[in-house]
Amino acid sequence: MKDKFLNFLNIVLVADVFLVLIAFGWLVLGVIGRSAGIPLGLDLWYKLWQPIFNPAIGILFAGAILSGLMSWISRKLQVRE
Repeated sequence: MKDKFLNFLNIVLVADVFLVLIAFGWLVLGVIGRSAGIPLGLDLWYKLWQPIFNPAIGILFAGAILSGLMSWISRKLQVRE
């Protein structure tokens, strides 16, 4: 059960990493476009920041902490056995 949960958590975290990286790339392109006078969706990015990108970053951090904590606990339990 624990292994299935960790595999699911890792898949979700990998997908979340790609979402965060895509959002960062979009931000960079939007800022470059804004400075060049080309509309590349920076205003839309600002609208999506609070409902999508901000929670995605929080989920990424929480998942990474949870994954590390579970591996640390599992290693401690294996040492005792």
